[in-house]
Formats: sequence, structure tokens, C-alpha cells
Amino acid sequence: MSWAANLLGISHLLDRRPRQLSGGERQRVALARALVREPTALLLDEPLSNLDAKMRASARHDIRQFQQRVGVTTIYVTHDQVEAMGMGDRIAVIDHGQIRQVGTPVEIYEDPADRFVATFVGTPPMNLLARNGGYLGFRPENFLPREMINGGDAEEFSFRVDRSEYLGSERIVYGAVEGFDPTQVLAAKLPPAHVAEESIRAGEWHRFAVRRGALRYFDADGKRTMSH
Repeated sequence: MSWAANLLGISHLLDRRPRQLSGGERQRVALARALVREPTALLLDEPLSNLDAKMRASARHDIRQFQQRVGVTTIYVTHDQVEAMGMGDRIAVIDHGQIRQVGTPVEIYEDPADRFVATFVGTPPMNLLARNGGYLGFRPENFLPREMINGGDAEEFSFRVDRSEYLGSERIVYGAVEGFDPTQVLAAKLPPAHVAEESIRAGEWHRFAVRRGALRYFDADGKRTMSH
């Protein structure tokens, strides 16, 4: 037990009772108890669900470091996409017991297999527009003011900005595009050059575009296709 306690930095907690431990300390104790059984694999089922946001961030770091040190295959179950993307080497996206896609975080994010994966992963999620019996998708960070896209083939849109969220390191604007469902809200994540300035205001129309290489296409059933 002492080697596991040393590995997880909880040797000083061995004489304490459970009620004397913080949430993060209890998490590390639970990991140590599992580790001393010398498992060939670990299953962590929503291990951080009862922690507050600050503690969750710290615990994610601790669990990831722990897994890398011990080298034990770990299956981590979570509804939190941030945890999955930040901690996983490979991710299985499951919907109602059905595996929708398995891949690396980059594959899941950049090349979603269907509309469910596209809208489940990412904050804000992928924009989807109904077109020609299918769907056209693109990530908010790829939906940019036209002047930001120099050269290359791009799909252009007339974008009406309805509201803006200033989040410090980024600004996210929401609105609708001309020629599509006016009630459908799209999001654009502005690059640093546009974060602090107020050149894009609510109630205005602006020319936005997406590089064609960043466009994703889905058929009427929501499955990924190569073109549309």
C-alpha cells in the first residue's frame, strides 16, 4: 500500500478518516486502493462527477499524470466532452448504447462520423445547415470574417449577428445566415485580432466565409459523406 500512496502523493493521509479528506484526496485514495490490486486495466466511471469545476480541473491533471506513470490501460467513462478530449488517447463516442465513432481526439473533432458526433464534441458545437437534402457542417473557429481568409477556395455567407459573448481570450458571436432557416442559430469563434474590438456588432450583416477544406458534409440520415 505504501508504494501506491507514495506514487499518488497521499502518504501523509494514511492515518486520516474518510470524513477528514477533501474531494480530491478521496479521489486519490480510491485510485490507490484500485492500484494495489495490480489490475491489468482500470475502469473509472464518472470519477469526477461530484467535484466542483476547479477541483475537476485539478483532478483531471492528477489522473492523467497517474495513468502515464503507471502505464495501466484505463477506460474512463464520462459525459463531459472536455474530460474526454483532454485526457483520452482514443475516444469512443456512445449514444444510447451504440458506438458512433472511435478515434483519437483529433479524428473525433476534425472528422466526425455523423451529425451526433459533430454536435456532441466542441464548444460551441459544429454549425450545421440543411442544404440539398443533406447537411453542411463547419466548426465555429473556421467561420471567419471574409477578410480573414486570404486566397484559397471558400464558401461565403451573409451572416447577421444577433449577439456577442466576450470571454477574455476569445469572442463568440451568434446569429443566422441569409438563405437558410432564420431561426437556426450559428456560432462564429473570432480569432485574436477580432476579440477585443467591437467591429462586429449585434444587428449588423457581415460577410463571413469558410475554407472549403474545413467544410464537412452529411447525408439526410446524418452520416458523413465526402461531398455534397
